[in-house]
Amino acid sequence: MYTPPKFQTDRTDALAFADARGFGTVCAFDGRKPIASAVPFCLDYGNDGTPRLAFHLVRQNPLLKLADGVTPWAMAILGADAYVSADWYVSPDQVPTWLYQAVHLTGPVRILSGGELGPHLDALSARFETRLAPKKPWTSDKMAAGRLEAMKKAIVGVVMTVDEVEGSSKLNQHKSDADHLAVMSALALRPEPAAFEISNAMRKLRSHLFAEETTQLTAMAEAEGFMG
Repeated sequence: MYTPPKFQTDRTDALAFADARGFGTVCAFDGRKPIASAVPFCLDYGNDGTPRLAFHLVRQNPLLKLADGVTPWAMAILGADAYVSADWYVSPDQVPTWLYQAVHLTGPVRILSGGELGPHLDALSARFETRLAPKKPWTSDKMAAGRLEAMKKAIVGVVMTVDEVEGSSKLNQHKSDADHLAVMSALALRPEPAAFEISNAMRKLRSHLFAEETTQLTAMAEAEGFMG
């Protein structure tokens, strides 16, 4: 990933972003062409603090031939993205651009043993079932044993040992406060959920721009409550 210094995400933030997303596109080169698959994953850490990504692929996936513990794979994790019109800036002579957040993780991959696959699948479903609270989490013991074993035989679990972490967060950091605020406000009015998400990320990036606004709104609300 080529990332200008002003857009680089530090390692801790990049890994936190990847963990929060839990979904990405994994890719490796087979000597002739790149092969890619979109997969959910779990991120954890080894005893030495090394990040590890556990995921699984259908048994017929050609990527598995490259899970030799040596060949480097890359996992691309993308967040929200949004187009920015040059008309939205306060400053003149701007150009259209695209704002986004992304993380690339790279490292060799090995195949999980049969005894490791079940715990991986349980950890993966638990990871995402928690997002559906207050729904009671689904667990694999709700499946008939024979059906569960048949499904497990159709997939192969793998784990990537992450040896390189790259993050890019392009949120108009290099623009003036006036331009930052103008673009953030324009994106907030767009109907696309991703545009609104980018707008919120921009707001968090320069929260000081909104501190006075928030104080004023709070004071007005308190005054109205008192007068009411």
